[in-house]
Amino acid sequence: MKNSPDSFPISPHIAASLERAEADPVIDETTGLQQAQLLRLQLLKAQYAHLRRANQALLIVIAGIDGVGKGRCINLLNEWMDARYVHTLAFGEPEAPASLMPPLWRYWQHMPAKGTTGIVFGSWYRPLFELLKKKRPDWKQVEAVTHAIRDFETTLSRNGVQVVKLWFHMSKQAQQAHIDGLLANPETAWQVESLDFKVRKKFDRARRAGAVAMSLTHEPRIPWQIVPSAHDLYRVISTAQAVLKGLRKRPSSTWRPVYPFCSEPPVSLSCISPVSLDGIDFSVKLKKADYQNQLPVLQGRLARMLRDTRFKNRSLVLVFEGQDAAGKGGAIRRITAALDARQYRAIPISAPTDEERARPYLWRFWRRLPKPGRIAIFDRSWYGRVLVERVESFIEPLQWEHAYDEINQFEQQMIDNGAIVIKFWLAITKEEQLERFHARRKSPFKSFKITPEDWRNRRKWDAYWVATNDMLGRTHTSLGPWHLVSANDKHHARITVLETVLARLETEFRGAG
Repeated sequence: MKNSPDSFPISPHIAASLERAEADPVIDETTGLQQAQLLRLQLLKAQYAHLRRANQALLIVIAGIDGVGKGRCINLLNEWMDARYVHTLAFGEPEAPASLMPPLWRYWQHMPAKGTTGIVFGSWYRPLFELLKKKRPDWKQVEAVTHAIRDFETTLSRNGVQVVKLWFHMSKQAQQAHIDGLLANPETAWQVESLDFKVRKKFDRARRAGAVAMSLTHEPRIPWQIVPSAHDLYRVISTAQAVLKGLRKRPSSTWRPVYPFCSEPPVSLSCISPVSLDGIDFSVKLKKADYQNQLPVLQGRLARMLRDTRFKNRSLVLVFEGQDAAGKGGAIRRITAALDARQYRAIPISAPTDEERARPYLWRFWRRLPKPGRIAIFDRSWYGRVLVERVESFIEPLQWEHAYDEINQFEQQMIDNGAIVIKFWLAITKEEQLERFHARRKSPFKSFKITPEDWRNRRKWDAYWVATNDMLGRTHTSLGPWHLVSANDKHHARITVLETVLARLETEFRGAG
C-alpha cells in the first residue's frame, strides 16, 4: 500500500508540463498583444456560436498553487467574453445547507445551462488537494476521492457539459517575486492572502500534491492543461487558447475513461443477486377488513418513527416506479397521511422542462434531495433515463448503458451522506392494467389520470418489461435494493410498502443504537 507522498504516481506528461511552466516562459510584448487581440475576437465569436448551438455547457475549472494570478484570469475571461452568458462560481468551505448535503450537491446546484459558460473557483478538487498535502496521506482515501471526482466529471462530460481544467503554475522564485510585487504596491497588496505566504514555506509539497492530483484525474477526454503564469501576457494567451479550444470542442457521449494511475472502480456497484419481474406472485391479496385494521397501526408507527430523534441527522428518499395505473399515487398517499406536511415533499416526475433539458438529466434530482430530518418521495424518478428514454429511443443506447453506473453512483453519494434510500417497483399484470384504464376512463374523479401516452406505453408493454428487468439487474445494490411489490391487489400493495419502510427504518435506527 502506498503510504508516502513520494511513492504516489506522477504522470510523465504532467511532470514535463510542470517543468515547462517552471521555466517561466515569456512572449514578446508586440507579438503577444497582437495575438491577444486576435484571441479576444475569436473567443467572443466562439462564445456566440456555442450559445447558438446550445448542445453543451462549458465548465472551466480554475486551480493551481496560491499566488499565481488565477483571480486575474477569471476577471479577464469575464471581460473578454459576453459576461451575460458567463457565470463565475466561487466556492469556499461549505456552510449550511451545503455542509449537510453530499459533497457534490453544491456544484450540481449551479450547473450552467447548455450554451453558457461556468467558471469554477474552489472546486471539487479541494478535498483531494488537502489529502495529498498531508505528510502521510491515506492511499485508500485518495483513491476514493479520486474515483468520486472522475465519476462526476465523466457523468458531466457524457451528458452535455464540456469540462476544461486549468492549472496555473510558475516557479517557486517567480511565485515569491509575484507576491512581493503585489505587497510593494498599496493598490494591489490587498490581493495577498495568508495562504499565499504559506506557499513560500510549502511550495514543494503543494507542487507535488498538485502533480499527483492531476496525474490521478488526467483523462484524454477531460485533460489537465497547465498554464505558465509568471508572465502576465503569456498566462493570458495560454488561458484564452484553452478556453477557445473548449468552446469549439464537440460533445461526445460514447467514450470510456481510462485509469492509468489508480485501480478501476467496479463496472457496476450492484453486488447482490438481481431481481426480476418474472418472479412476482400476482395472486396475493389482502382482505379489506384486514387492510382497514392494519393501516392505521402501521401509519401510527411510521409517524412515531419519523419523529424519533435518531432521524434528525438522516434523510429519507422514497422512490416509486411501476407500470402505469399500478397504484403509486395511492401508496404514496398512505405514507404521507402519517407525516407532518412540513417534513416531506412529494415530487411527481413528468417530462423535463426546457430548463431541465438544458442540463444533465440528474440535475433536476440533485436539486430535490432532502436535507437531514426531511423526506423526499419521488413518484417516478431518475430511472426514466433507462426506461422511457430507452424504450422511446430519446437517447442513444450507449447513453442509457452508461446511465446504470451514473445512477448507482448518484444513490451511493446520497447513502454515504446519511440518506435512507428505499426503492419500490409496483407491478401489475397487463390484464389488470387494462381493467384499471377502463375504470379510470369511466370515473369522473379519475378520468384525468388516463392519457394518450398511457395507451401508447401499453402498446410497448414487452419493451418496457425487458427494460425494467435490465434496470433491476443493474441497479439492485446492497445499500439501495429494489423492493418488488405485487400490486394487482391495492390493499396488499399499500400495506407491503408501509411494512417495508418501517422494517428498513427499524434496521437503520437499530444500527444507530
